[in-house]
Amino acid sequence: MLADKHILLIIGGGIAAFKSLDLIRRLRERSAKVTPVLTKAGSQFVTPLSVSALAGEKIYQDLFDLTAEAEMGHIELSRAADLIVVAPGTADLMAKMAGGFANDLASTLLLATDTRVLVAPSMNVRMWDHPATQRNLATLKGDGVLTVGPNEGDMACGEYGYGRMAEPLEIVAAIETALSDGPLKGKHVLVTSGPTHEPIDPVRYIANRSSGAQGTAIARALAALGADVTFVTGPADVPPPQGVRVVKVQTAAEMLAAVTDVPHAEAAVFAAAVADWRVSNAGPSKIKKDGNGLPTLEFAENPDILATVSKLTKNRPSLVVGFAAETDDVIANATAKRLRKGCDWIVANDVSPATGIMGGAENDVTLITADGSEDWPRMGKDDVAKRLAAKIAEAIA
Repeated sequence: MLADKHILLIIGGGIAAFKSLDLIRRLRERSAKVTPVLTKAGSQFVTPLSVSALAGEKIYQDLFDLTAEAEMGHIELSRAADLIVVAPGTADLMAKMAGGFANDLASTLLLATDTRVLVAPSMNVRMWDHPATQRNLATLKGDGVLTVGPNEGDMACGEYGYGRMAEPLEIVAAIETALSDGPLKGKHVLVTSGPTHEPIDPVRYIANRSSGAQGTAIARALAALGADVTFVTGPADVPPPQGVRVVKVQTAAEMLAAVTDVPHAEAAVFAAAVADWRVSNAGPSKIKKDGNGLPTLEFAENPDILATVSKLTKNRPSLVVGFAAETDDVIANATAKRLRKGCDWIVANDVSPATGIMGGAENDVTLITADGSEDWPRMGKDDVAKRLAAKIAEAIA
């Protein structure tokens, strides 16, 4: 997929710069051409020689390198690639991009380009969480800049949280998605997946059974067709797909907030198994079994995410797809759900214990639309995802 593609790789100044060396190797394995740009700060973490040797190309560092300007001016350099990748994307580089600064080669290239840009953020968790960084991130996304990561984990500074640069193979997957010429290229699709966990106390929760496998497969299939996918997921068993924008939540209320915070999408697929109820009197401490009888749990309805989005009067996706996991009268219940929720399509599946669907590798679905129902043969969840993604592409491409 990346054969003969030209990647301009800007390496920012952070400890994660060492991953850029492996990223170059992974891209070269896939026959991509990599032109490296090393910032002054980046050269404190990786050497120009190592970067140039792995890329097999001349490295660019200085804005006022007259020889380089004679051979390839910074304007031409900024527009000669198929994609510009910033990895690591430091807080400083993101701030320069958002503010339109051009005081070194990297920032000048980014301001002068008309090529798509993909940023892999990398910084301390406090820097990532800072309102200024989040404002800059929102500005960049509004400008059409793509992002991959950051991931959650231990950091070189000894802290833990979001801010770790995405792994090289994750960045490669995001690059492949960005350069995909599929029918959904340029289309933004929202996908929800996994269960929600509604706390009873700090230890216990209520939830629906869901591995998140089907939602993950759908997001992956849509990205493979070129879609820009925002993936809002509860605490699923399977890891999120690579090459998509991931938003992790726990509760139904958090999922609704995340969904409504997503910029306009052409299509939305609600595959998450959202808990219908929450415990309104959830305790701040673990409820003890002390022999004084059963605890009294008070329940309240959770927000209806599918209905909320389906009935939007502004910025409603042109195609809203819901899922109906049923155990009885599957088609009748799913058809009624589509009308009640106001969505365009419902993917109905029988999850009664005898089917083995829940938690299994296969699914047996019926696609229900305003025009009727379409039974699909039982198949693997990846195949269901690919077939649904193709249908979505036909509808909105």
